[in-house]
Amino acid sequence: MTKYENTGSKDTRSGFGAGLTELGQKNENVVALCADLIGSLKMDDFKKNHPERFFQIGIAEANMIGIAAGLTIGGKIPFTGTFANFSTGRVYDQIRQSVAYSDKNVKICASHAGLTLGEDGATHQILEDIGLMKMLPGMTVINTCDYNQTKAATLAIADHHGPVYLRFGRPVVPNFMPADEKFEIGKGILLNEGTDVTIVATGHLVWEALLAAETLEAKGISAEVINIHTIKPLDEEIILNSLKKTGCIVTAEEHNILGGLGESVARVLALNNPAPQEFVAVFDSFGESGTPEQLMEKYKLNASAIVAASEKVVTRK
Repeated sequence: MTKYENTGSKDTRSGFGAGLTELGQKNENVVALCADLIGSLKMDDFKKNHPERFFQIGIAEANMIGIAAGLTIGGKIPFTGTFANFSTGRVYDQIRQSVAYSDKNVKICASHAGLTLGEDGATHQILEDIGLMKMLPGMTVINTCDYNQTKAATLAIADHHGPVYLRFGRPVVPNFMPADEKFEIGKGILLNEGTDVTIVATGHLVWEALLAAETLEAKGISAEVINIHTIKPLDEEIILNSLKKTGCIVTAEEHNILGGLGESVARVLALNNPAPQEFVAVFDSFGESGTPEQLMEKYKLNASAIVAASEKVVTRK
């Protein structure tokens, strides 16, 4: 079965903080901007070690994006930090006009994404950010699954020229990806081989997909699990190669069913190899206040939901 094990749960935002700290030491062109959420984004060490390269913008996210775009003109590599809701919805015009349209080398780093923001409720739990960002031409969209992968992605995007949206979360989650695994933008990772159903997961749902695969195996269903950390550009090859073996697919994401990973995969299938697909996602609704565990259970974003979707989709082949 799967070779991946939880080596100790950590929050993904701390992975971003660790990566940013390392970048500060390695690359003098890396600068950081924050919208009054230094502690929440784990940017403390960068600020402490490189005060001349840290900019506290305050609660002025649109201004932060504009400053970041300007800093790229002088060769700097700006990393902006705030909650996902404020990183996208609040400043979409500035991102579109000043960053994406101009192809500026800005790294938009967004914490507290999805339902697992928890008790802060629907106004802060953005579930449409992947859709917003993937629609922008030239924007790379990354949604990491654990601490190690978030740190690796933070390091990788500094070497990638062009605008990037890096999405991660608030809660402590299993840390299971190898610490030394190089992050390749646009390359999915095969976590578990199977023959009956392909499970394509992103973010916090990757670990749930691995748990689902174990349950399915006990039920006699062989599940192939793929970690899609890069929503755009999407690794179509790994998805289509898996589909040739299994003939059906389940997508799993902590995002609205509209505009997320599932719709991107559905487009790939429609254009290349139409096949049955089931979606594990939030079905066109806002979130609500509650603990991450309560919300993931209520909105059916967990291993049991992936199992149910897999059992359903195999009957449609």
